[in-house]
Amino acid sequence: MCPACLAEPKPLIAEYFCSACGMPFVNAAPLDDAGRCGLCRRGLQGFDAVFCYGEYEGPLRGLIHLLKFGGVRPLGSVLGRLLLQALPREQRFDAVVPMPLHWFRLWRRGFNQSLLLARFVSKRLQVPVINGARRRRSTAPQSGLTNAERRANVTGAFAVRRRDRVAGKHILLVDDVLTTGATASACAAALKRAGARRVTVAAVARVDRRRTGFASSVLLSDLATTGVAR
Repeated sequence: MCPACLAEPKPLIAEYFCSACGMPFVNAAPLDDAGRCGLCRRGLQGFDAVFCYGEYEGPLRGLIHLLKFGGVRPLGSVLGRLLLQALPREQRFDAVVPMPLHWFRLWRRGFNQSLLLARFVSKRLQVPVINGARRRRSTAPQSGLTNAERRANVTGAFAVRRRDRVAGKHILLVDDVLTTGATASACAAALKRAGARRVTVAAVARVDRRRTGFASSVLLSDLATTGVAR
């Protein structure tokens, strides 16, 4: 990759964000006085906070596809640097956990892109990376599902192998892309049931749902490209 292409991805910009999940909004109407969206007010998110670098579109989406589907593993460090830029400097974490893949998808792809990102972040933050969660069942594609259906689809999909490795800790859960947050929420909830004190989600990119129909088109496009959806 040339330096110009690597420098092209820009941070996600919006005037209004949910203070908990980081979802961008076109106005402040969906947010309460504490800046929380409806899902976060109702306690439907399993995580405590979310930080993402940019929008899952254009050059950034292309780089993620090269890593994830093209197997260009050195991009793990490139995208890891972008992810680090999204994290507040005052945040302190006890462990970094990569978003787990189901064993069959891991076998097909040959690697977990979230683990590559987690290793880079772990080294820079000087905190250990642990395989704190596992995906114990494969889930149906999330494309075409409502928010409630997405949450139901991933309910019970994650488990924690060793509770002693996460108990009482502030966990940084690392993923490449955040779409609705349902998958990250389910994994974070499993970590908290195992005793994690706090779970912060960090992703390189997120789908900007301010665009009408954009999230569905992104998922369908990824499904057509790879044969599987997130």
